[in-house]
Amino acid sequence: MRNDCVCAWMPMPAKATTAATITPPATRMSETSWSPLLGCALRIPYIMRTAPLAGKCALITGSVRGLGLAAAQRLAASGCHIVLNGLEPASETTSTVADLQRHGVRSLYCRADLRSPVEIEKMVDTALGVCGAIDILINNAVVRHVGSVEHFGTAEWDEAIAVNLSAAFHTIRLIVPGMKRNGWGRIINISSIYGTRGAPNRVGYVTTKTALIGLTRAVALETTAHGITCNAVCPGTSETPVHEEALEKVMAAEAVSRQEAERRFFAGKQPTGRFIAADHVASLIAFLCGPEGADITGSVLPIDGGWSAA
Repeated sequence: MRNDCVCAWMPMPAKATTAATITPPATRMSETSWSPLLGCALRIPYIMRTAPLAGKCALITGSVRGLGLAAAQRLAASGCHIVLNGLEPASETTSTVADLQRHGVRSLYCRADLRSPVEIEKMVDTALGVCGAIDILINNAVVRHVGSVEHFGTAEWDEAIAVNLSAAFHTIRLIVPGMKRNGWGRIINISSIYGTRGAPNRVGYVTTKTALIGLTRAVALETTAHGITCNAVCPGTSETPVHEEALEKVMAAEAVSRQEAERRFFAGKQPTGRFIAADHVASLIAFLCGPEGADITGSVLPIDGGWSAA
């Protein structure tokens, strides 16, 4: 196994527009926002509106596509520097890194196999060496294997435990000490609707996503006195390459339209009958990382189109 952390921590362009690098016009140093609770107008600093996470750094595992990349884009738009992770060669991520930098933030890609605790440590060390601190940790990396329990391979089971669960434990244990020293941190574990209910032929996925919720609650209670929050986000069937591929297989195998394929695909799942938008999940993550999320910790937050209520 290899660790191939490639630094793309480039200086921000001269015309960067983040609140961390420019002073907004004098007339916009603050804006007025009405507070129905207090019954008065509040002056909100401009920097909080444009870049609430300015100067923070986020490490997001499994983030070169899908939900992880959507989270990276949303956090970058909030002024946060980004450390991406995946298994792709660094040469294939150049455009992704550059796209994040259009927000005026810096970005870094670390290739690391999350089955290996050694590679996880190298990834975290590289990120800390470049960033100085990791303020936000999003554990998003996942593997999926399908099969009944008696036919589920031991190699597939070990991989599911390693990537879906143990990798989150290792990143948390390595990063929490720095968060404690700084008195601030945000940890988001991406669980699933299947972390809250069972499903046949998904023993590895259901087990690890359920355990991830337990890890979230334990870490949340250990870190409440240090300005750190730890929450689990549980998406339903969302816009990801994996689910798009599954939908295309239904269309091809059954010779049906996309609309009919979606109807069959979502039968018995989320009542809305449509994919959860990746950007909506990313927006929830950004909210939890922002100042408004400071009092939310140890929570399990569904974003599943009503699936968990059905």
